[in-house]
Amino acid sequence: MLTVVSHGKILFKTNRHQCLSSWRKPIKEQPPIYSQTKASLFRRIAAMVYDTFLIFALTLGYGAVLLLIKVVFHGTQGLENIQPGPILQWLSLLGWLVCISGYYYICWRKQGQTLGMKAWRLRLQQQGGDLATPRQCLIRSCIAPLSMGCFAIGYLWCLLPNQDDCLHDLFSDTLVVLLDK
Repeated sequence: MLTVVSHGKILFKTNRHQCLSSWRKPIKEQPPIYSQTKASLFRRIAAMVYDTFLIFALTLGYGAVLLLIKVVFHGTQGLENIQPGPILQWLSLLGWLVCISGYYYICWRKQGQTLGMKAWRLRLQQQGGDLATPRQCLIRSCIAPLSMGCFAIGYLWCLLPNQDDCLHDLFSDTLVVLLDK
């Protein structure tokens, strides 16, 4: 029996087994409660501008890998005269798109935020507050560039009356919410 005494008063009594077993129990952390305030178009665009700098860095890294591959296969002599054929150019473009989409996929699946979204306190989530599923992230990665490419109609969709979400949010069944401070 273990007795804890302070200033002559018994605070509690317990046996050694109960005391040790309570230390072994994992503490259940409550999931953070995120607000359901949907992100404004301004915040979304600001986060995209922030992410553009990171995408530029990823593009430079991808280009360096392609250049390294070209040097390995052709050497450095007359390198500027060697141009890849159309199939290799399309494969290079496809690889770049996979690289950029992979960045968004990993960020959205891991934390629900890209670097720009963290700076502007935005989070991608499902309707119930959980992180987006892999399928939702893939759909969003494919549709979001199309939303921007078609005169940004997919982003401007949220400005219509009775619409709070962009088109890629609707198609992927996700939300971009503003986090509390």
